[in-house]
Order: sequence, then C-alpha cells, then structure tokens
Amino acid sequence: MHRYAERVKRFTIWGKIFLPFSSMRFYPPQFIVRNPVIEGVKAAFYHDYEVAVIVFNLKNLKELAEQLGKFRYNQFMEALRKSFRSSIERELSHDEVISLHDFSGDGFTLLIKLEDDLQFLPEIDSTIRKIVDDVEQNLYLQFAPLIPQFESGYMFVEKRHDSVDAAVAKAYKQAVMMAEKRVQSEYNEMMFAMSRIIFQKDIKLLAQPIMDVSTNQIYAWEMLSRGPEGTIFESPLSLFSVARQTGMLYELEMIVFEKAFQLIKATECKQEIFINCTPLTLGNMSFIHDLQKLMERYKGISPRQITFEITERDSIEEIIDFIHNIKKLRFMGFKIAVDDTGAGYASLNTISEVLPDIIKIDRSVIENIDKNSVKESMLKGLLLVAKEAGSLVVAEGIENEEEASVLTRNNVDLAQGYYYARPGLLV
Repeated sequence: MHRYAERVKRFTIWGKIFLPFSSMRFYPPQFIVRNPVIEGVKAAFYHDYEVAVIVFNLKNLKELAEQLGKFRYNQFMEALRKSFRSSIERELSHDEVISLHDFSGDGFTLLIKLEDDLQFLPEIDSTIRKIVDDVEQNLYLQFAPLIPQFESGYMFVEKRHDSVDAAVAKAYKQAVMMAEKRVQSEYNEMMFAMSRIIFQKDIKLLAQPIMDVSTNQIYAWEMLSRGPEGTIFESPLSLFSVARQTGMLYELEMIVFEKAFQLIKATECKQEIFINCTPLTLGNMSFIHDLQKLMERYKGISPRQITFEITERDSIEEIIDFIHNIKKLRFMGFKIAVDDTGAGYASLNTISEVLPDIIKIDRSVIENIDKNSVKESMLKGLLLVAKEAGSLVVAEGIENEEEASVLTRNNVDLAQGYYYARPGLLV
C-alpha cells in the first residue's frame, strides 16, 4: 500500500492517542480514534474556529532503533512521548488542543483549533520550532549523544467538505507532504500548484470597509486575499500557510500588492487602502526596489493612499532590514499600521519599535466589550498608548450595535467588522 494511504488509514481508524492534558493517555487498539478527533473538529467548526493538523515525523527512527537496542529503544520512545506531552502543555493552552496522536513511533500528529486569522501562521511556525527544540534538547540530555530529528509540516482542515472524516484525512496527508518535502512525492504537486498560482497571479482581492466612527462614513478599505475558487487555496489560511512552507511567501505578497494597485486604478478609488504584509516581506532586502518598480507601473497612485498593515506575530528582532525598510517607506509617503494590538506582548513591542500611524485593536479585546468592564478598561489603556505614539486607532471585529456604542463613547477613531459590512468587491 502507498506510504500516504497506509498512514492515513491508521490515522482514521485507530491508534494511540493523547487527549488534551488531564485526559492525555494511550488508548487500546479497539478504541475508535475517529470519535474524539472528529467530534473535536466538529465542535471547533461549530464555534467558528479553524483546525490545523500538524505533523512531526521522526526522520532518524531506524537509526535510533539500531543504536539503542530493543530495551533502551522502548525507554527512549516512552521518554519521547512524555517530552512531547509536556512541551505541548507549556506551549499551548488546554482549549487550543484537540488531540495529540502517536503512530507507534512513526511520529506525532497534533490537532489544534485557532481563530480564522492569518496572523496565526507565524505563531504556528514558532510553536512548532519551540516544541521540536524542547523535545530534542530534553531527549539529548537523557540519551546523549543520540538525538531525535524531526521534520514538520501543517495544513488546515477544509470546512466546506462533504465529510469531516475525509477532510481531516486530507489535511493530514497534505501536512505529511509539507513535512517530508521528498523528491517525486506529492509535495511536488503542492509546489507546482503554488508555483502556478504565482506565475498566473491567480488570486483575487476582496475589500472590507474601515469606518469613521464619528461620521459613519467609509474611511478606508482593507484588501483581503483569496486563492483560486474551488481549490484548497481559496482559503487564505491554506494559501498563505503553503506559501510560507514552500518558500514563496514573498512572491505571493508582492502579487497581492500588484493586484491592489490594479484595483485602485480600475475603480479610481480615492479612499485609503490597507494591505496586509508580514515582517518577513517588509524586511526583505529586495522589497523597496520591487515596490518602487510597481509604483512606476501604476503611476498616479499616491503612496499616501497606501497603508501597510504589519502582521505582528512574526518577530521583527531577527529581520535585519525591517526597521531600515520601514524608515524608507515612511520617507516615500506610505503609512504603517500594526495589527492585532492587545492580543499579546509582541504587538506592544512592535508599536514601540515602529511608532505606527495606525494601531488596530484585536477583536479579542472588542468582543462583548459592552458586557465586560475590564475589556473597556483595556480599550482605554490602548487608546492612551495610541495617543502617546501619535497613532489613529481602528477597532476590529465589531459584530453588533452594542459593541459599536462603546467605541463611540470612548472616541475611537475608526472601526471595522461584520456590523458595518462583510468583505466584498471594491466599490
């Protein structure tokens, strides 16, 4: 049987499974894995979460078995399972974990739930690195000089799928491709599909208005990317996660900028345009040059109309040209926004480094703010931070009139969310 088919069969029928934290334990072979895993995925979808399947393959399994011997190898594998479990407990909250699955030594598969937000992609990358580094270091201390070597990949479970079971199995198979990256494997098909999207510039942009709270008029539009319709890449999470894992993120984001400029020209839009951009792209040494070439092709678009919205979950400290490029962008007339403020320390650190023109307050602060006085106090604190930085404030994720009323009484500048409009065509 084909390697992937065999592993997917084991994944969807039975195996050893850890459930979250207090329930993490091995189940006997007759236990049907499908029940807790699939029910967990369904529950996450019901509450509007996305589900990511993360695969950790043990690359040097055969070598470890040969060098350790049967008894010592069994000790090693037990220590490996415990180390994985404890590392996941440190890196992820109880509510984020759906299951951790162990294929009798082949590797581990972790299912987590997260919000439908592109800002979480670098966080997944960071979490994977931390788990792998932690496990490798822990096992090295116990079994030096031997050390486990992992390859990892992830994919999101499609919501619009006839069967949740099949969707989970498909996401698992694709995550294995991302992890193994083997020549002549189906990973090459994923690479080819992403390369074709880049070559054909086969993406479309939707626009969501950003409203002036005081006038209830449209102040700006945020551009939101979608891949080819009817494919896994239609979801921006899948589109950008594959681009990150295949080394094509920069090319994809440059196409987003080009598509945005095309839309501005075609619609003769005079309002401001917000474009999401990762620090990885903003810090690329070719970025300013490539952007200038784009601006030459689309003459008549003022840099003052464009705001680059920084996705804050990529660490900026390790990106050498990031601050340098930000200064150049400002000199050229572009504006800078920091997204997801209030979702963690990283956004506040980015604000202090960048002093952005606009601060976008994360929807986790805004959700049910009309019923939570602590959240309103947090909003007031972030408004003070914005005032000190000389920044305008956008409140994200406004869902109803009650939340909007809190913004009005706190003199928030701008707002965005389904209460005002869902993403659609730029008008």
